[in-house]
Amino acid sequence: MTSETETSTGGWELKTSRRWLADTVELLSSMRFAISLLTLISIASIIGTVLKQNEPMTNYVNQFGPFWFEVFAKLNLYALYSTWWFLLIMAFLVISTSLCLIRNTPKMLKDMRSWRENVREQSLRNFHHKAEWRVPFSRAALTAQSLARVAANGYKTKVVEKEGATLIAGRQGAANKWGYIFAHSSIVIICIGGLLDSELPIRIQKVIFDKTPFSGSGVIAQIPEQHRLGLGNPTFRGNTLIPEGSSSSTAIIPQQDGVLIQDLPFTIQLKRFVIDYYSTGMPKLFASDVVVTDHENGKVFPATIKVNEPLIYRGVAVYQSSFEDGGSKLKLAAYPMQGAGHVAFPMQGEVGNTSTLGTGKGGDYTVEWSGFRAFNVENMAQTGQDLRAVNPAKGFMSSSLDKHLGSAAKNANSKDLKNVGPSVQYKLRDKNGQAREYNNYMQPMLIDGAYVFLAGMRESPAEPFRFLRIPADDNDTVDEWMRLRAAILNPELRLLAAQRYANRALPAGRTDASALRGQLQASSLKGLTIFGGDADEAGYMAVSRFLEKIPPQEQEQAADIFMKILNGSLWDLWQVAREKDGLKTIEPDEKHGRFLQLAANAFSDAFFYGSPVYLQLQGFEEVKASVLQVTRSPGKNIVYFGCLLLVIGVFSMFYIRERRLWIWIKSEDDGGARALMAVSSQRKTLDFEKEVEALKQQLQQSGPEQR
Repeated sequence: MTSETETSTGGWELKTSRRWLADTVELLSSMRFAISLLTLISIASIIGTVLKQNEPMTNYVNQFGPFWFEVFAKLNLYALYSTWWFLLIMAFLVISTSLCLIRNTPKMLKDMRSWRENVREQSLRNFHHKAEWRVPFSRAALTAQSLARVAANGYKTKVVEKEGATLIAGRQGAANKWGYIFAHSSIVIICIGGLLDSELPIRIQKVIFDKTPFSGSGVIAQIPEQHRLGLGNPTFRGNTLIPEGSSSSTAIIPQQDGVLIQDLPFTIQLKRFVIDYYSTGMPKLFASDVVVTDHENGKVFPATIKVNEPLIYRGVAVYQSSFEDGGSKLKLAAYPMQGAGHVAFPMQGEVGNTSTLGTGKGGDYTVEWSGFRAFNVENMAQTGQDLRAVNPAKGFMSSSLDKHLGSAAKNANSKDLKNVGPSVQYKLRDKNGQAREYNNYMQPMLIDGAYVFLAGMRESPAEPFRFLRIPADDNDTVDEWMRLRAAILNPELRLLAAQRYANRALPAGRTDASALRGQLQASSLKGLTIFGGDADEAGYMAVSRFLEKIPPQEQEQAADIFMKILNGSLWDLWQVAREKDGLKTIEPDEKHGRFLQLAANAFSDAFFYGSPVYLQLQGFEEVKASVLQVTRSPGKNIVYFGCLLLVIGVFSMFYIRERRLWIWIKSEDDGGARALMAVSSQRKTLDFEKEVEALKQQLQQSGPEQR
């Protein structure tokens, strides 16, 4: 009794497990499951297209903020195509489509070879497309005639004798089934190729060989083995930066928490980086002249790598990706932006390295030379935002002062592309680790009818550069502006300038000149002192704060008087500063009046510049570097083959129609014969309807009696 029960229970468990397995296979191979997977892949691909992949994490923090950055990081959206869940979806799609092929391909192949000759006369009468006719000659003659006409329409035929009648079975377009097989096979092949070229092989190596990303700094050759991938790595995609005259035998593969070092089977030496420009200064062509040395056999050969013309050797493709600075040597002049000094001191730097800047006030700074560009193509119709937009003056007086400040940057919709020459980019870091980024142009630019030097500043990489506009003097230098800036901060020169302004405005000869001259001198000195500012604010912001203390009904008139006295005093202050340095005074004219106006604007904006010095590029020795993308992608050809199968499959499914034809022929008692024809197709279209009618007419031409 116990034995029978155990046998019964075991059989039930076996049936249950088989049913569960069958249900699982049915689900995985179903169309609804495959469509669900394709929908998820489509949604993920949209996210991966909209959200830039593999960017530095700081970019995402600046773009989304700390909260959403953490949310997206948990979902691994920053490297979406290499996440475990995306690869899992791809794997399930391969499994689902493979099971579907395994289940249906044998049936389809069998159906393609089948003539379906097991039909009966009554079943043919139930077809939608059918015809019946009678002929006065024998069944054998009608069979021969029908075979010839059916074959003429492209059908392959088979004749079967059954139930005292002759059955002609015909088929056409059986290759339609191959379209289904090819299309579904292509999905599997493309997914497998994609998985081969994904990070899956690298992830497997991380687990099996305990490879970990490297997050430190140092010489690449000295990086430990656990951070390196060997020559046997089947697939990778990395970058290598090679300065002119240098070489590289490794590629850098970025990871979320560092980088992996990929060893290459050869060494690439950059002999020369070539770049051509259009007349506007835009890059037209860039290429790398390299020498390749094979590590295995010592073979050495030259090659040129261009955009869309990669070097392919030993299964590795080397593409021209971009170009960077390779450590250009810079010569600069450092002008003080604080205090009453204006004499520059020389300074040198090298892109990629750091320099120490001693200011004597507030401690030393570190200059991190981050970039140099010998060519800069700018839209001169849109020259960027003024530095004053960092912290614009508030209050009602700002509108009253606008007419005295001159024109600022006016944005235009038109494009005026022009190469404006070299620029240097650097970070200035104080002793507390706080840094601002600067981008200074070497040559003056013509903006709003005047030549100015642009000095850009931003507090974080997420912000655009805002520019201080320093007017160029008669010698196309910043010396005169620096002289005026220092004079504004010099109390002794301010006093001399106030005296000169009062004497010039009220010459001797008037009875009340002495008293008025004293009042005007005091007003001039007060205006220069307010404009010179203090530790909190200076320039037009300080002027605005002062004028806001005046009763509202008198503010506009007071602003006009104040600005007239200030502009005149600044002119005399400039001349006093030139005399102090042993230079001749300048006669007032429109050109120098315009310079003084721009100089005052620049002094006001310089309060927001946030740097103790202005570093002006004086000369350079450019060293270019080529950025090459190095890839090994064995799945590429597999994907191409899958795409070919997909095209063939889709073409076969849409443009090849499978059609089946049966003709049932029976002998009549009077010696004649009667025929019954039926036709079927997977897709019933207007063309198919016309084809059936034409076939009916051809087959019925031999018999007068028709139904």
